[in-house]
Amino acid sequence: MKTVISGGTGLLGSTLGRDLAKDGHEVVALSRSPEKARNLPDGVRAVGWDGRTVGEWAGELEGATAVVNLAGYRLAAANPLTMRWTKVRRQRIIQSREDAGRVLAEAVRQAASKPKVFVQCSAVGFYGVLGDEEVDETAPPGNDFLARVCQRWEASSKPVEEAGVRRVVVRIGVVLANGNAAFDLQKLPIALFVGGPIGSGRQVLPWIHIDDVVGAIRFLIDSPAQQGAFNLTAPAPVASREFGRMLARLMRRPYWFPVPAFMLKLALGEVSTVVLDGQRAVPARLQAAGYPFRFAALESALLDLLGL
Repeated sequence: MKTVISGGTGLLGSTLGRDLAKDGHEVVALSRSPEKARNLPDGVRAVGWDGRTVGEWAGELEGATAVVNLAGYRLAAANPLTMRWTKVRRQRIIQSREDAGRVLAEAVRQAASKPKVFVQCSAVGFYGVLGDEEVDETAPPGNDFLARVCQRWEASSKPVEEAGVRRVVVRIGVVLANGNAAFDLQKLPIALFVGGPIGSGRQVLPWIHIDDVVGAIRFLIDSPAQQGAFNLTAPAPVASREFGRMLARLMRRPYWFPVPAFMLKLALGEVSTVVLDGQRAVPARLQAAGYPFRFAALESALLDLLGL
């Protein structure tokens, strides 16, 4: 089995690649900076591409079992001073995703021996801000910036279906993983004894352990009858304050210092929606397909990541 992963040197791509390689699969990680890809496991090799044009890298798709498209400019910068969604940053977020999907679809179209399945990354932000309303894969798209990004991201690779390739769209929730900014930023204030509710604390966190993201993608690759959109979230999303309280309890830290919503909005602008808003997205189709979650309960996921 050979899998080609765009964005294959990022946290999710490298974790997926390592898991596949562990089982003896050949993995190609498409990267804009392959020379910087270090400590790749046996069975994984980095190949350069620019994410915009078909080049020599396209030959890697010949005879591949799967293509997994994870490429896209990050939504939130590590430096809060450069995190705001300026006009330039917005364009880069959208364009990087559309370009990657479009050029991969073109490479698939040109391939003589086409991949059996194409996995397109997206996010539960597709549904927009819905408060406590439960949403499965039948829900319509939202109309805020993140929802529009997800819609264009998903549409970018749709032409592979016209080429006769099965396509799966994975709408991923908040990934819990050490080294992932979304999780590390939750841990940091708690570790410093200043953890507390963010905004109202009622916003729903559609979390998922990184092992289940990898497991679900592999499950869908190996399930020929599955296609279309799948929410990659744990079966039991929780309110942000419930998440924080449990994390603080396991870390043996207090949870008392609230962060008002207006402060985050002043500091981050529209980016604050990433932590102030949420979706009660549930993995209805993934469960119906029979995927066995490794971490269905939040406590077990946090215990694993904290090494407890």
